[in-house]
Amino acid sequence: MANSVVEISGLDRIFHRDSFAVPALEKIDLTVGEGDFLCLMGPSGSGKTTLLNIIAGIDRPTEGQVKVLSEDIAAMNEDRLAAWRNVHVGFVFQSFNLIPVLTAYENTELPLLLTKLSGQERKEHVLTALKLVGLEDRINHYPRQLSGGQEQRVAIARAIVTDPTLLMADEPTGDLDAHSAEEVLDILSRLNRDFKKTIIMVTHDPRAARHATVTRHLEKGQLLPLGQELA
Repeated sequence: MANSVVEISGLDRIFHRDSFAVPALEKIDLTVGEGDFLCLMGPSGSGKTTLLNIIAGIDRPTEGQVKVLSEDIAAMNEDRLAAWRNVHVGFVFQSFNLIPVLTAYENTELPLLLTKLSGQERKEHVLTALKLVGLEDRINHYPRQLSGGQEQRVAIARAIVTDPTLLMADEPTGDLDAHSAEEVLDILSRLNRDFKKTIIMVTHDPRAARHATVTRHLEKGQLLPLGQELA
């Protein structure tokens, strides 16, 4: 049986707006195994992105335990958590989040500037990542010179360039046409299948979910039992 990368128990997340308490997640129990490609599905407002952000250490739970790689990330201070994220988490966003004045090469290199790698080592990592996403011939192109699908592939290269333990994807195909979306999903599938990357993806698209090895559904902040889908 695969080792557990993520172990969550009794997780609640409550947001406070004025005098109101708004529950986003309630009593979440979830285990993600090493090498899983987990898809989190559910309607808008169901808590998918909140759960993803908590696992990635971007947000914190109100109650409950969140262990990632056997570490209680909810108990870490901000500095330690930031250092932990830099090593262990790669994030792919719906809106690409590339810096317009940087080339594909420079955008991909950004996370490596926080490491102690030499310039030559950084170059090797960047070129490997861009080749893996099929953009080795676009390294000097700026985001405005790339299609949406190519921009998202640069974003994936940036997310994997540090060889993170966890790859998190929040609606990675939400801004793409069907062909570009399929290319991006094929890359994520290959990272999972051939490179054994543990991936957690949030999506509302059943076509995207078909690429995952495990699918879980959220409804009004609650995780439905395994195998149970929304009506």
